[in-house]
This record gives sequence, C-alpha cells and structure tokens, in this order.
Amino acid sequence: MDLFSMDQGERSEVRKGRRSIWTIGGGKGGSGKTFIAVNLGICLSRFGEKVVLIDTDLGGANIHTFLGLSFPQRTLSDFINKRVGSIRDVVVDTDIPNLGLVVGAQDLLNAANPKEPQKWKLIRHINSLDADYIILDLGAGNSFNVLDFFLISENEILVVTPEPTCIENTYRFIKSAFFRKVKRIISHFGVKEIIDMAMDQGNERGIKTPFDIIELAGKIDKSIGLRLERELESFRPKLIVNQVRTKSDVDIGLSMKSAFLKYFGISMDYLGYIVYDNDVWQSVQRRKPLVLEFPQSRASKCINEITLKLITDKPFVFSSEG
Repeated sequence: MDLFSMDQGERSEVRKGRRSIWTIGGGKGGSGKTFIAVNLGICLSRFGEKVVLIDTDLGGANIHTFLGLSFPQRTLSDFINKRVGSIRDVVVDTDIPNLGLVVGAQDLLNAANPKEPQKWKLIRHINSLDADYIILDLGAGNSFNVLDFFLISENEILVVTPEPTCIENTYRFIKSAFFRKVKRIISHFGVKEIIDMAMDQGNERGIKTPFDIIELAGKIDKSIGLRLERELESFRPKLIVNQVRTKSDVDIGLSMKSAFLKYFGISMDYLGYIVYDNDVWQSVQRRKPLVLEFPQSRASKCINEITLKLITDKPFVFSSEG
C-alpha cells in the first residue's frame, strides 16, 4: 500500500486524531538521523498531519539546512534563555504545508548541556505543542540529556548504518537508554548504585546487561526485580538501517533484533531499511528534501514504506533487493 494512495476512510481510520512523539537517535554521528527525521516529517505532513520537527542537537543544529532554510532569528536558545515564554514562540513555518520547525541552539557554549530544570522545562513544553506528530532529531552520543530526550516518546527510533563502529555504538546506546529509563523510576539507593555501575563499561562487578541488573536488584528487593522485568518487557525501541547496499546489509537489522532479544532481553521492532541511493546525495547538495526532490527514487520509496509502517503498525515487507 502506498502512503498517499489511501482513500479518505482509510486515512481517517489511521489518524483518529491521535498525537504522537517520535524520537530519532543512535549512538554515532553521520548515520543519517537528520535526513530521516526530515523526510519522515514531510511524509506525515503530506498525509495531512500537522507536524513539528525539533532539532534537539543543541549546539550543533543543522536540520534547517536539509529544508533549504536560512538559520532562523529565533531558536531554542531564546527559549532556554527565557527571551520567549513558550517553545511555540520559536516554531518556524516552512514552505511545506503542515510542517513547522524548531531549530536547536547554536549561540550558547552551554546550550548542548542544559541544566536539569531547563531540560525538563523544555520537555514539558515539547509535550504541550499543538501538533499531530512531533519529531525530535537527537544529537550523537549517549549523554544523559540525549537519553532523556530519546525516552520521552512512544516511538523511540534508532538509525544505524552497516558499519561495525555504528552498530557497536547502537548497542551501547540502547543499553544506556534502558539503564537511564529504570534509574529514573527506581528510588532504592542500592539499586540506583547498581545501575550507575552498569553505565560504566568497565565496572568491577562485570554488570553488562539488563539481565545482570534485574538479577542483582531482585536479590536486594524482589519487588524491584519484578518491576524491572516488566520495564524490560515494555521497552520496545525501533530500528532503521540506513545506506543499505546488499542483502547482507538488510540482514543486519534482523541480526540486531535477534541479538538484542537474546543477550539483553529487549524486543526491538525492525522498521525497515533505506537503500544507498545517489539521489540522497543530490538532494542534500541541493538543500532539497529527498521525498520532494526525488519522490520516485528507491530511497524515497523506502521512507514512504517506513512511514506507513509507523502509522499503521502494519509489517514491513522486506524486499530481496539490496
């Protein structure tokens, strides 16, 4: 099914007036997070949804470039610095109907690391935006700020490329995200200490996986161990493999899905892949979004299918093409 060929009844059934936050993250820069965030947002806006794209790569904002826009006069730094009262005041209209944009701060040395009250105020305001879909483009790495932004959504999307370093960083990122998630909801000091140890890759107790944390927490307090088990069962991030060239690249997503379940107990949804396509490079050079500049390209069709999968929960059909 094509995203834009649905009749009005099918569209109404999909939408049902729901509001959704998607976060696009991963452990490594250069995987294509911004490219994917922009094009997913445009697909949704063309579908008639009101979308706001937010560049939370504070200190390194570049999402406006992918839309061919100049750096706006108002950015998140104006909100963080209290020059405006609401994040709504820094939403920039784009030339694309139904698509708004919030550009990350570039003019503050400390913008990339807002203080805790600033961060949670920003998250509260993001949740108050008037939009059907809010898409957050996250920065690289697994700092607490990046992880906290990643965890505010119901669609936590990871982008990985078929490179060993990117794959390794993605494993590290998702483990850190789960550890951060459970630390925020557990008040027991002893269990928090175990989680802190787990976030140190070289910890002396050899704590490496959610299974290790659950086992140790259960020894301290059985009820906490059971709660952590439930949190692990409900934690279901999603994966996109970008820049796919071969069938083995496609299979990386399936292998990662299997490995996350086997070794970490994390059930991951493999949303699909985006083929390596010269049209992507051309669109970036022209500062034009791919799905508008080259709507019939292979990569555009991949993004279209992934968007459909996200809004309908229908399974992605894996092609034999690489």
